[in-house]
Amino acid sequence: MSYNFSDKLAALKPSAIREIFKSLTDPTIISFAAGNPAPESFPVEELARLSADIYATTPSVALQYGMTEGYPPLREAVAKRQKDIFGIGRSVSCGDKYNDSTVILSGGQQGIELTCKAFCNEGDVVICENPTFIGALNAFRSNGARTVGVELHEDGIDPDELEAAIKANPRTKLIYLIPTFQNPAGLTTSYEKRVRIYEIAKKYNIPIIEDNPYGELRFAGEDIPTIKSMDTEGLVIYCSTFSKILSAGMRVGFAVAPEEIVSKIVIAKQVEDVHTNMFFQMLCYRYMTECDLDAHIEGIRALYRRKCNLMLESLEKYLPSEISFTRPEGGLFLWCTLPEGVDMNAFVKRAIEYKVAVVPGTTFNCDVNAPSRCFRLNYSTPSDEQIVEGCRRLGEVARDMLK
Repeated sequence: MSYNFSDKLAALKPSAIREIFKSLTDPTIISFAAGNPAPESFPVEELARLSADIYATTPSVALQYGMTEGYPPLREAVAKRQKDIFGIGRSVSCGDKYNDSTVILSGGQQGIELTCKAFCNEGDVVICENPTFIGALNAFRSNGARTVGVELHEDGIDPDELEAAIKANPRTKLIYLIPTFQNPAGLTTSYEKRVRIYEIAKKYNIPIIEDNPYGELRFAGEDIPTIKSMDTEGLVIYCSTFSKILSAGMRVGFAVAPEEIVSKIVIAKQVEDVHTNMFFQMLCYRYMTECDLDAHIEGIRALYRRKCNLMLESLEKYLPSEISFTRPEGGLFLWCTLPEGVDMNAFVKRAIEYKVAVVPGTTFNCDVNAPSRCFRLNYSTPSDEQIVEGCRRLGEVARDMLK
């Protein structure tokens, strides 16, 4: 039997990261390839206690259908927290031009995909940082959109290059950014560039998806205002998640956007999954309101500060000076660049032979055929011992290939 799959999916390739997971059945392999939060960051005892109480006191709510927009107490709690921490949330009653609304999602990525579905027709363009999150790229591609990259610099994309990309692509419908602790590079867009990017979006009336899954995980440097906090015109769709601060397996995320946009996202969500898991929505709400979420996040920051510093120290010790790497101030990732003339794919394959898994940089390219000299490392998942030993092995691979 031969199958005629849709054009939208025929061009998509499996996530290289998920495929790498399948190869990690060998317990001797050290994986720097994951994007998972550290297992020790999960508040297991508190979640177990709250879970038991939910099933004991409100099982009919936890096990029943819910509203597509989300569990109302959680929506209110999320909206308040985003307002308090990031200055997000507009209201006409407060003198703003439009009202923001909050919708609870099945992970932050669903907000990206549903926004694309709401705005993009076949052949429309989404401008992205290059490199960028593979999950977002596949979400755009699966909806028939074309991804156009603007090169990512140490302090974010160049606004002039963004404007040039918009002019060169008149069918641009969205701009997708991860301005804080970007995945895969771990870099952060400067305040000055955020202001200019927003002004360009306003000039051309192009909505911005601001993806901020790592925003509360800053462990160095100073906070920078979100682009959404600057949004006076209703141009920014802000997506985030509980995956990195509570539990990735819960698959609870959220978006904050103008009411008119959220209403379209809700319709699209009804087609996909009706509503986000009710039990985990209730669990998130109970944890937010009955436990010390801020103290929990501070503990995660301290954990990742130590792990990131350990990886940086180990890379400095073991990697040849010809290989450069970013120095994140938060989040889960850093980005390594090989010197000219070194085959990145060969390096990644050789690393597997040395029992270390990293993610090839081509995975994150907007242009699937573009080359890359980079690879991504994750420091949240491996143990301290694995971080040191894995970096030592990468150093061996590098010295061998740089001969």
